[in-house]
This record gives sequence, C-alpha cells and structure tokens, in this order.
Amino acid sequence: MLLNFSSKGTVLVVGDVMLDRYVHGRASRLSPEAPVPILKWLRNQRVAGGAANVAANIASLGGGVALASVVGDDEGARELSEVLARFGQQLRPLFAVDPSRPTTLKTRFVSNGQQLLRLDLEEARDIAVASEEELLRFVEEALEAVDVVVLSDYRKGVLTPNVIRHVIDLCGKAGRPVIVDPKHADWTIYRGATVITPNKLELQQATALPCESDGEVEAAARRAAQATGSAILVTRSERGMSLVEADEPAFHILTEAREVFDVSGAGDTVVAVLATSLAAGMTLRQAMSIANAAAGLVVAKQGTATLTITELNRALRRVGPSHAGVISTDQALKLREMWREQGLKVGFTNGCFDILHPGHIQLFEQAAASCDRLIVAINSDASVRRLKGPTRPIQNEMSRAKVIGALFCVDTVVVFEDDTPLDLITTLLPDVLVKGADYREDQVVGADVVKAAGGTVLLADLAEGQSTSSIVARSCSDR
Repeated sequence: MLLNFSSKGTVLVVGDVMLDRYVHGRASRLSPEAPVPILKWLRNQRVAGGAANVAANIASLGGGVALASVVGDDEGARELSEVLARFGQQLRPLFAVDPSRPTTLKTRFVSNGQQLLRLDLEEARDIAVASEEELLRFVEEALEAVDVVVLSDYRKGVLTPNVIRHVIDLCGKAGRPVIVDPKHADWTIYRGATVITPNKLELQQATALPCESDGEVEAAARRAAQATGSAILVTRSERGMSLVEADEPAFHILTEAREVFDVSGAGDTVVAVLATSLAAGMTLRQAMSIANAAAGLVVAKQGTATLTITELNRALRRVGPSHAGVISTDQALKLREMWREQGLKVGFTNGCFDILHPGHIQLFEQAAASCDRLIVAINSDASVRRLKGPTRPIQNEMSRAKVIGALFCVDTVVVFEDDTPLDLITTLLPDVLVKGADYREDQVVGADVVKAAGGTVLLADLAEGQSTSSIVARSCSDR
C-alpha cells in the first residue's frame, strides 16, 4: 500500500520561523584586498527554515498544516510568506506581527555545493506578552480542526515557557497529541507532551548521562521519560533512532546507509514525517520507521530541503506511481519552479511511448540517473496519429501516462499536443534534456534552448533491437 497523507489529518506547528536564503556562485580565486574568496554570483534561492521548514515538509508530503508563529514587519516576513504561498491551501500561516523584532533570516553563501559563509539576522529574545496572547489565540482557534500539534523550538523566543505550558495544557484538554522538538535545558517544562524528539547531544545535556551505546541511550531516555511522562524518540545520526516508551522495551532502528551531503533541516524532516504519520492514524513505532527513512533521504540533499511523498514511497520500497494520470503544463511548471527553489536538478525526456518496452525503461533509468526529478512528456493521441499514421497509437494517452507514471524512475507525466515538445521545453527549461543516442545533439528538439539556459543534453544508450514499430510488425506477421 502506498503512503498517501492527503486528507488524512492536519498538523498544527507552533514555533520559531525563519527564512533561509542561499546565494549560489562560483569561487575560483582570492580577493587581492584580503585572503578571502571572491564569489561570482549565479542565483539566489529562498526556502522556509525552522518551524516553517517543518510545516513545508508536511505540506510537501501532502498533509494539511497550520503554522503559528511571530514575525517582524519586514522584507523577511514578506519573502517567507511568498515561499509558503507556493504550497497553496495545504499550508495556512497564522502569523502575529511584532514590528519591534526582525524576522529571523539566515543567508548562506555557497560555491560548488560548499558553504563559504553564513550571515544571521535575528534577535533571540522572548516575544512580548501581547504577541504571546495573540499566538495562543491562534492555537486555541486552530486546535479543534487539527489532529496533532508540533512545538518546533529554535530558541529564538517564540516558544516562551508560558507559551509551551499553555499549548501543552490546551492539547491535553482537547485530547491532541503533542510532539516537542526540544531546546530548553530543563525538560520538566515539557511535562505532558506525547513525544519529545531530542538528538543525542540534547538528550545527554538534559540528563547529564552518556548517550553512546544503545544501553546508555535507553537509560538516559528512561530518565527523561520519568521526568516528563513523555515518550522519548532520540535521533542518533548514523546510528539511527531509538524510542523509549513507558513500560515498553526500547526500540532501536538503524539509519539507511546514504551519502551525507548536508544535515541542514534533517531534524525538521523527522518531526514533520512523524507528525504527519501520527495524524494519519499510524502508531508511534510505525511513524518512527517512516521518519527514519525520510531522514536518510534529506541528508543527501543540499541545504534546507523538503521531501515529496513519491521520494518517501520509493525509500520505503513501496510500489506505485507518483502521478496515476496526467498533469497539465501549468501544473508541470509549478512543480518545476518548486523543484528549482529546492535546488533540485530537473530532467526531461519525451516520446510517443506507445507500447512500453525494455528500450523505454533503459532510457528512463538513464534519464533519472542524471537528475533529481524526471518529467516525461508524451505525445497526445492526435499528435501520434499525425506522426505515425491513422492506426496509432495502440494505447490512448491516458493509458500510456498511467503506465509510465507507475515507474519508480519517473516523477511526473505531461501530455503535449504539438508534433514536437519545443514549446513545453521552452516553458519548463529543464536542467537536463534526454534523448536516445540515435539522435545527434544538433537534432534534438529544444537542445539549443536548454543549453542557452545553462542546461545540458544527454544522449542515452539504446537497447538493441527494441522499438514499438518492430513489436507491432512482429505481432501482425504472427497472425
């Protein structure tokens, strides 16, 4: 069965929101003015950070989420709202505005995937009483319509002791589970939370106990559980996760072996997947296993990143399509823009794909290996008839799209009406354009457009003797 979090519950996230800016460039020489690299600007990227990243991950997975926080009356708040707006109605910001404090802004300068410098703009002080009162009104009003509440604490001042206690008490009265990503040293403030999700260092600091071996982690987690009455889920980097619940044996799972590219936001992803899974009715252990798979995926991405339900289903080795049918060009463009904002490389290939055969699979696999997301464009039925004759296609466009969309290596399918995909390629501007090696690069439709925009063209190896036309010819001769 596929994971599908759509219409399966709603999460309320309360905590410190941030805007993460990335300035991407190339650093190839040192400044003559000082021994520092010169960064030649390429592009800017904006993503949600802190509690906003938790909410963005939930929305990206298909869950519904409300996000309650306090922001400044500034450009950072407006940019953050724009970033969150791309998730549409799935993500509902509930922001109290305090003109006396800036929205937390973190700007990272990156060259070839490596951070050169991070510049922080923030005031890490407790929010004013008036902001506390407005924030708690948001929580009270939202609580009736949500299934799980997350306290995402980055010690920037939104989750004051008063806010923490009021939210946990409100959830207790309403019967809503609370997940806490802790930052306070004294965990008694979290008493009554359903589950607390420290990393190994946070657990060690809170309990003053060593946390290296499974036994040590269990002992420290049991002390924390006794102090708070909460389940303790410890994230342990390369050693996976450990869950300690009252009167239950400790549950340890190893992390999936993946290349670690960037751990930024990995904890946010764990909390988001945990909350979304609980809201969908799963047990804590089930939710933990899914969150562990998600953590293995997100650390392989650059910067603060979100996951899609397709990626998560792939990681869990579940069978099913990313999109069972066709998406429109406008929907494809929105996906492409979202993936661009996330720093993901988007690939594109096209064809009639009338009868799917091993040659097509080989093309898709090579295309997927060259990028992070693969869009497959197929000719409409009318377009195929113009190209192949009145007896084709053998399968209509909806059938072809459903079969192709069911492949793990394909992220989405779009149909185009023209005889060539030039307009679609010009609209989407993929990073990698893929065609079979029976073409020369100068024969590939859209190659010049993609290369002019900084992309590349890949000519994929072909499976010998494989074509729809030969399959049809053999079928006719066998009659």
